[in-house]
Amino acid sequence: MKLFTILVLCSVPGFLRPAFSQNTQPDPRQRARTAHDLVKQGTDGIPSLIPYLSDADLNVRLEAVKSLDDIGGPKTVDALVQAARDNDPEIQIRAADGLVNVYLPGYIKTGITGTLKRAGNAVKVKFPDANDQIIEGFVDVRPEVIQVLGRQTRGGASLECRANAARALGVLRGQAAVPDLTEALHSKDTQLMYEALVALQKIRDPAAGPAIGALVRDLEEKVQIAALQAVGIFRTQEAAPEVRKALERASNSRVRREALTALAMIADPADHPLFVRYLADKDDGLRAAAAEGIARLKNPVDRQHMEEMFTAEHGLSPRLSIAFAVVGLGNREVSEFSPLQYLVNNLNSKVYRPTAMAFLTELARDLSLRQAIYPQLKSATKDEKTGLSIVFARSGDQDSEPYLETLQKDPDPDVMQEGMRSLRTLRARLP
Repeated sequence: MKLFTILVLCSVPGFLRPAFSQNTQPDPRQRARTAHDLVKQGTDGIPSLIPYLSDADLNVRLEAVKSLDDIGGPKTVDALVQAARDNDPEIQIRAADGLVNVYLPGYIKTGITGTLKRAGNAVKVKFPDANDQIIEGFVDVRPEVIQVLGRQTRGGASLECRANAARALGVLRGQAAVPDLTEALHSKDTQLMYEALVALQKIRDPAAGPAIGALVRDLEEKVQIAALQAVGIFRTQEAAPEVRKALERASNSRVRREALTALAMIADPADHPLFVRYLADKDDGLRAAAAEGIARLKNPVDRQHMEEMFTAEHGLSPRLSIAFAVVGLGNREVSEFSPLQYLVNNLNSKVYRPTAMAFLTELARDLSLRQAIYPQLKSATKDEKTGLSIVFARSGDQDSEPYLETLQKDPDPDVMQEGMRSLRTLRARLP
């Protein structure tokens, strides 16, 4: 019976391999090669890789985490969480990117792992400028993943590790790690502060707003702009006085636009005269921001003036914002040249689609607006259908379900896929 049990266990892939590999391979280079080669076994090689994550030799541990990243998939999560606790910066970075890659396949190729260079114990990386990746709302991330990335953000092996973990938390919508991200705002390191701010923007927890207010006048423009965008997203009323000071003392037009846009998001009635004044500014961005402020204040006295401005405005960006204001002030007309139709039409524009989608998402929280748009789906273009599908997923309610169900049966495969994804997102968001 004992002999039979031993034979069965020996037949299990990898059962003896970890002990054999480490006990009979005194040469760390051979152990590293073995860890590297285990990737060929795919997910079956994961149990055999785990012991190598605790190897005394750094190169062995590195090969083990690289193999886990290459294997990928949900079965690597436990091992990558273990690797993320390593005290080496490169292993921490590779483990963090590998964890994100489980939930957002392809992330390894776009994260900082591909730029990683090592010189002794020092690790150099380059953070990509683009930082707009985020998982779908219906994707569930295991709590231990957010926890270990939060620990890295707060006390990783290097500032690069901490900044990379902060970026990862934003991609994974790691709300449980908001305290770790707000703690990172006190680091005084530009990249870490910036990554933490962008992550907080993605997570969208208003509780983080007060911790950001002091940074809207930061001396580093990159941090200042990210902070202005964040307090705008959170609509942090307490930050309004600091944002006004930032607007008054702005060193350039970009900061000035971001400050006015933040005030437009906060929408304090006290800023109504300020918005009216900037509606006449020669800068397109400032006129656009002012119109957004007017839209959110919803003062009926502004409607006629904004309708006149919509007809007269020639700048594409401010005209889009003015259309948002006119619709927000109650104009639900749908015709060839109406402001609402103008917003929908811009879903076809590669340049203005994100802005139009953001405005429609905000407006679509109103049932009357959704009811005005639903009939347009029948004659909508492909880009309009996919854009509106995302809008309904983010801001719709149960009344949106039948329309998304129709879109997921659309003959166009792209519309169909977006309809399916949006329906899942909507249902995950609804109580």
